Amino acid sequence: MSVRFSFDNSYARLPERLYARLDPTPVAAPALVRVNEDLAGQLGLDPEALAGPEGVEILAGNRVPEGAAPIALAYAGHQFGQFVPQLGDGRAILLGEVVGRDGARRDIQLKGSGRTPFSRSGDGRAALGPVLREYIVSEAMAALGIPTTRALAAVTTGQTVLRETALPGAVLTRVAASHIRVGTFQYFAARGDEAAVRLLADYVIARHYPQVAGASRPYPALLEAVVARQAELVARWLLVGFIHGVMNTDNMSIAGETIDYGPCAFMDAYDPATVFSAIDVMGRYAYGNQPRIAQWNLARLAETLLPLLAEDHDNAIAAAQEALTSFVPRFQSAWSEGLRRKLGLAMQREEDAALVQDLLQVMTENGADFTLTFRILCDLATNLQDDVALPGWFADAPAFVAWLGRWRRRLGEETVAPEARRAAMRAVNPAFIPRNHLVEQVITAAVERQDLTPFAELLEVLSRPYEDRPDRARHAMPPTPEERVHRTFCGT
Repeated sequence: MSVRFSFDNSYARLPERLYARLDPTPVAAPALVRVNEDLAGQLGLDPEALAGPEGVEILAGNRVPEGAAPIALAYAGHQFGQFVPQLGDGRAILLGEVVGRDGARRDIQLKGSGRTPFSRSGDGRAALGPVLREYIVSEAMAALGIPTTRALAAVTTGQTVLRETALPGAVLTRVAASHIRVGTFQYFAARGDEAAVRLLADYVIARHYPQVAGASRPYPALLEAVVARQAELVARWLLVGFIHGVMNTDNMSIAGETIDYGPCAFMDAYDPATVFSAIDVMGRYAYGNQPRIAQWNLARLAETLLPLLAEDHDNAIAAAQEALTSFVPRFQSAWSEGLRRKLGLAMQREEDAALVQDLLQVMTENGADFTLTFRILCDLATNLQDDVALPGWFADAPAFVAWLGRWRRRLGEETVAPEARRAAMRAVNPAFIPRNHLVEQVITAAVERQDLTPFAELLEVLSRPYEDRPDRARHAMPPTPEERVHRTFCGT
């Protein structure tokens, strides 16, 4: 059964200083871990063919499919605030672009496919553990409704990679609206290549923001559109307790998708200072800092676009500042509206902000589980009486009782029927997230025992995050003290 990709490779038709042309490096003995059948269907691909011998060869990088134009993209980036003028795809190769059945254009990229001109001292490979982590978390984010890159497939390579120890190698096939980042613009701006910046901006407008093409000032309109999309994206991932471990500018997608699931994690106990990334020793990308960092990253994008925003430098600065200033109200609107929905508040009241903030404060002081607290509030929202049994994870029960009384009185002002309110709340408060201890258990089983059953089981649970699953109750529970994961690690 032949594997056919309907490639239409627009980025590879741009000038070659934007990328490097090369094929993936073959591996010794590729073997299939999993093909994402639903996503393959959306892309117009045959999942059975992808899972067959020819498909596995393609997914491992041992065979270049017909119509592909393999390239590694050039980009720079601020990493933890420090500018690195050349990064690029050091272990990933973009095979090409396909237009799916929904009409959307998407990149097909092999991650862990060997060295490129941007690898620096790296081996260009990926270990199985980080590949499984990205597969799980990116697919969970998609099921939660968060714009994200996706995992089309994973294969093992039959080779080991050396990190702190020898680990089984793997390749992830990643699907994205595109792989253009803030750092892509920075790469050319740092070289004084204004023509490339303009070319890239025009390409991004045509591919991702066609609505601004007809604007009287398309480049300021482009910046405003990227700011708006990023503000909503960060609000949406914070609303499900996600923490992006490396919000460097090279990890901010211009398309407005969550990208690069390295040392990321979902928060268990609520605390805005939570950090999981082992490399984020100063807490730069802590949960509560992420909106500020997103705006900072967007300011770096604005710097690269200054020559395009206006002929006069002062007017260009003013246009950039106007776009950047819109981030805070856009984020606050998305964040506040999302929290109101999580609490079942259809109508807006002036006192709602204080009600929400006080709940978060009580949760912080009690170490209450973020996901579980909001999920149980869905059930408490159907009974506005004071005799509902309190959950036992609030050490300071009186503080939560006081807040609960205020919330019930506020719900009494709503006109939505209790059961309808409960259903609406359950549609935005997941029962299941990829909890860190579960992800680690999956990785341990796969790496140490070659057992992929827990991986398949967790993916199935996470594919329906808003449904009650009594048979999967353990997947909804927070970790025990012994299971708690405090640090996650990058796979490079």
